[in-house]
Amino acid sequence: MTVLGDGTYLNTSLIVPHRKCPGRPLLRGAEEHNAEHRKVRPCVEHVIGRMKNYKILRECRQRGDGLHHAVQAVARMHNLALAA
Repeated sequence: MTVLGDGTYLNTSLIVPHRKCPGRPLLRGAEEHNAEHRKVRPCVEHVIGRMKNYKILRECRQRGDGLHHAVQAVARMHNLALAA
């Protein structure tokens, strides 16, 4: 499974956009990768926003633990629904 992240997740196992070094343009492959990343991100952000509206996710956030388990469960159920 591929997991995308934004620039705050550097040096993790997540795939993040390439950053431009000062005074240097991005390489062509890096530009194309960033373009693909930009296409996917709004969809993901909308889904996360919708999931936060459910009471169970709000409670997980308030307790400070368990949110990642709830999000994984919802994502797996969504993938199962798509596969059916």
